Amino acid sequence: QVQVVESGGGLVQPGGSLRLSCVASGFTSRYYAIGWFRLAPGKEREEVSCISISDGSSHYKDPVKGRFTISRDNAKNTVYLQMNGLKPEDTGTYYCASGKMEFGATCDGTDFRSWGQGTQVTVSA
Repeated sequence: QVQVVESGGGLVQPGGSLRLSCVASGFTSRYYAIGWFRLAPGKEREEVSCISISDGSSHYKDPVKGRFTISRDNAKNTVYLQMNGLKPEDTGTYYCASGKMEFGATCDGTDFRSWGQGTQVTVSA
């Protein structure tokens, strides 16, 4: 079973940057996606971005387009979420998750099954 562990959260001022890491283990094939999600107080969990482990194709939700970049390092089994231009509304607990992808599918259609414990991101002056 795939396991994922997040790290890299913290407190940052508006306009600042953070890089989150998600280390994955237990893959049994190449056709997996890693997704980043966030949960803010009083709000529902929302997907932020995702990436295909096999070909690196990615997807971003509108609130983070142009500010966040997802990438992968397959040699290190790690997916990164580089967050620039952070805003107070980006505050929340960020989770990474993994799920199997169907061949030829896009990562945003993945059924994410394995979740990490989360890392807190706080954007405040």
